[in-house]
Amino acid sequence: MKTRLIFVRHAEAEGNLNRVFHGWSDSSITERGHRQAEKVAQNLKNVEIDVIYSSSLKRTLQTAQYIADIKVLPIIRTDKLKEINGGDWEGRSWSELPDIWPREHHTWENEPHIHQMPNGESMKEFQERLVEEVQTIIKNNKGKNICIVTHGTGIKALMCHFSKCELEEMLHIPWYDNTSITVIDVEDGNYRIITEGDASHLGSDLSTLQNQEWWPEYLKQLEDRKKKRQE
Repeated sequence: MKTRLIFVRHAEAEGNLNRVFHGWSDSSITERGHRQAEKVAQNLKNVEIDVIYSSSLKRTLQTAQYIADIKVLPIIRTDKLKEINGGDWEGRSWSELPDIWPREHHTWENEPHIHQMPNGESMKEFQERLVEEVQTIIKNNKGKNICIVTHGTGIKALMCHFSKCELEEMLHIPWYDNTSITVIDVEDGNYRIITEGDASHLGSDLSTLQNQEWWPEYLKQLEDRKKKRQE
């Protein structure tokens, strides 16, 4: 029996726009975020969805509400789909992290398998929490099409699991844009990636990532890593 998982990253939130770390910080979505959420809901209008789950944080719930309204479905909230707990990183500007926490910033960027948030979660704990919750959701909704609204780091960690790669290889999985759609089919315990990080409903004007200064350099780094792996 095939179960379909439709992951949606939340719309642009204040932390995304201002480049502030907001794992468990409960920020709202921006004006552009509301337009993104409208677009993704329209994109999913004719897609079969039986149930909607969302992280319990405001930015995911606000995004999920657009989808819930168009599908006329309730939202099932769960704390276990929340973003990684950043501990002391919460509310800090991305630009100051390398100076205050050089080791943790290095592991975040280069060695996710050993990353530990200061007074927060480790990447390993975070991935285990998410995988366990998604497996519970699948168990309770076998054969259904499940929309799951969650977070950027969460989707990266889950994609690492779905791709059967070690956690240290998570850095090769790209960041997906706000309100991007990722579709996974699950059958007999096996995962098949159908759609990965689709944000075609946004266009360049509504994209968060394409309007960030750091994005071109990140894409170059991603490409360099890919070439290095192939050597």
